[in-house]
Amino acid sequence: MDKVNSSVVSEFVLLGLSSSQELQLFFFVFFSVLYVVIVLGNLLIIVTVTSDNSLHSPMYFLLGNLSFVDICQSSFATPKMIADFLTEHKTISFSGCIAQIFFIHLFTGGEMVLLVSMAYDRYVAICKPLHYVVIMSRRTCTVLVMVSWAVGLVHTLSQLSFIMNLPFCGPNVVYSFFCDLPRVTKLACLDSYIIEILIVVNSGILSLSTFSLLVGSYIIILVTVWLKSSAAMAKAFSTLAAHITVVILFFGPYIFIYVRSFTTYPVDKLLAVFYTVFTPILNPIIYALRNKRYEGCHEEDYLRPKKISEIPLVRNSLY
Repeated sequence: MDKVNSSVVSEFVLLGLSSSQELQLFFFVFFSVLYVVIVLGNLLIIVTVTSDNSLHSPMYFLLGNLSFVDICQSSFATPKMIADFLTEHKTISFSGCIAQIFFIHLFTGGEMVLLVSMAYDRYVAICKPLHYVVIMSRRTCTVLVMVSWAVGLVHTLSQLSFIMNLPFCGPNVVYSFFCDLPRVTKLACLDSYIIEILIVVNSGILSLSTFSLLVGSYIIILVTVWLKSSAAMAKAFSTLAAHITVVILFFGPYIFIYVRSFTTYPVDKLLAVFYTVFTPILNPIIYALRNKRYEGCHEEDYLRPKKISEIPLVRNSLY
């Protein structure tokens, strides 16, 4: 921390999304409404899953945790971005910038592992329905959530270790609405090429490995169901489409920004908004609406077994 405190730069200037006064007023109203919807929508899911005994199943337990992560992910930078729309000089302290970098990688890293956990839950429910209750026990679900937070913490600490000792002695303009690691690294007063490579490798290992696990699990599920019944294949694909949509919308922008060279593109701002603001609101809409569609069909819902008495029905639906 001594090296950090010796940096000449004490604050960074955030350029935001636009310099147009009219657009900033529009963005203020738009993102304010969007943020309220994100928080209330995800809180509603958390409260519903917690209070409704019929939803005390692994799938909804993981969905509730996903909603909590989405609230956190949308809150690390969005409130400041909204407030900055009303100010002409948009700045953030050095410690505040480091905090934003810490939280964005903590929450995104944790969400990646949590999405893998949800895919594993679907895999067990469809491919091993007779063992679902035993495998997806409360202890297993708790461990999966704890692992997701642990991986997110290790990921963000490793990312911070690359930047904490960098000297910042001059340029302090960040071409974004929050302190994005690639842009902040570019402001260091030395050749940061090696650091950039290490950051890309770090992000690539986590994002590409989790993305590969997700794609692999979906392929196994669809192939398994397809070998049993074409009707079950259609139903499984319909349900998994919600999961696949969230995965693509979340991983696509993140991989494009972090798993490549640190060349800045104009579209980077839009992609950053997408995975920090739009994904958290899409998750509850896609998952909640999709799950509600099957909620009234407990006997036919082979993707959501909760009781041992339901297990034979799950098997019949697959065969």
